[in-house]
Amino acid sequence: MKYIYLLVLLVFTFSCQNNEGKDAVKKPKPLMSIAEMHTATENVLSTHLKEVKDWNELQDIDSFFVKFRKITPNEALSNAIELKDLIKRLNDSVKPEKFKIPSLTARINILYNEALRLSDLTRIGAIKAQEVNTQVDKTMAAFSNINTKINTILAKIRFENEIDINVTLIGLDTTKMDTFFNTPIKQIKEVKEIKEVNLFKSIKSIKFIKPKSSKKRKSEKRGIKKNRIFKGLETNK
Repeated sequence: MKYIYLLVLLVFTFSCQNNEGKDAVKKPKPLMSIAEMHTATENVLSTHLKEVKDWNELQDIDSFFVKFRKITPNEALSNAIELKDLIKRLNDSVKPEKFKIPSLTARINILYNEALRLSDLTRIGAIKAQEVNTQVDKTMAAFSNINTKINTILAKIRFENEIDINVTLIGLDTTKMDTFFNTPIKQIKEVKEIKEVNLFKSIKSIKFIKPKSSKKRKSEKRGIKKNRIFKGLETNK
């Protein structure tokens, strides 16, 4: 009887050890739960921040993208709908006057399309982690293009404002100034035409004097020599 109890005890102990060994083996983590590092979006330069501080829709998206720098595919999909709504608000917002430019509007539309594609991935059951990560990169890159364009616009405006020419000192009519290059194109053409007419008139007024030919001068000199010789002969006679 004792041997039976010992046998049962040994079997129970052996089975417990096997269960502990199985629990010690870690299961691989699903790819959809592995955090992926993404390139941070481009920011509006610090020198231009005051120009966009009142554009709240842009600021909200910029803050929201911070969490996408390191995010799992599952987390990205769970935030995709909210991101799409924020970008739609930006697309429908009243933009500052200086940013009402077709090229910037086109970039905002591209960003909205990328956000729509990301939100559409939430409806796919067998979506792969790599597909989600790729779409996140595209969406963040589209937002970077918007900020880069904003920096370009503001830099151009700042450059044009720094070119300060007092046109009254050089006698230019500001009504004839070109709006983009700030140069008197029409006036320059008129002055050029006047100078060409005056030059043509001055050329016509010049009287050309034909120089005497060298042959006549030689003949005159020869005639003088002959006269001197003839006079000498007369005196000798």
